[in-house]
Amino acid sequence: MNDNSRAEKLDAAAAAGRPIDESELKSRIKGYGKEYSDESFWDKIKKFGKKAGVKVVYAALLLFYTLKDADVPPWAKSVIIGALAYFIAPIDLIPDFIPVAGYTDDFGTLLAAVAVVAKHIDDGTRAKARARIVSWFGESATLDLGEVEDKLRD
Repeated sequence: MNDNSRAEKLDAAAAAGRPIDESELKSRIKGYGKEYSDESFWDKIKKFGKKAGVKVVYAALLLFYTLKDADVPPWAKSVIIGALAYFIAPIDLIPDFIPVAGYTDDFGTLLAAVAVVAKHIDDGTRAKARARIVSWFGESATLDLGEVEDKLRD
């Protein structure tokens, strides 16, 4: 696949808000690991969490808390770090400042990572992420988590 058709495929999937497949996830997160730190993660969430929305923040929190679990294997942690770094990075496929579409590529990347590491996301991690969502967005925000939760059941 040439670079133009790959970019078009990513653009189409991101614009539609669909999750991407594992090979596309790997191509997106390659080289983004250096962008990740706990501090940069929390800075991004604090500054842009409301704008990014409940689903994006929930997926990011699931990954963040899973990363902290000592029982998660290194390969899964590398997927998580890449996806979180992509979310944190100021430059990505669709710039975050673009209204409505700005976080669709981030969500697709985070959601794909959730699907890849789903068997390592336990109930305690889900509970911590949900508690944060409720404290930041209110109880009704949990109604918007279905798309992310579905990836945990697949």
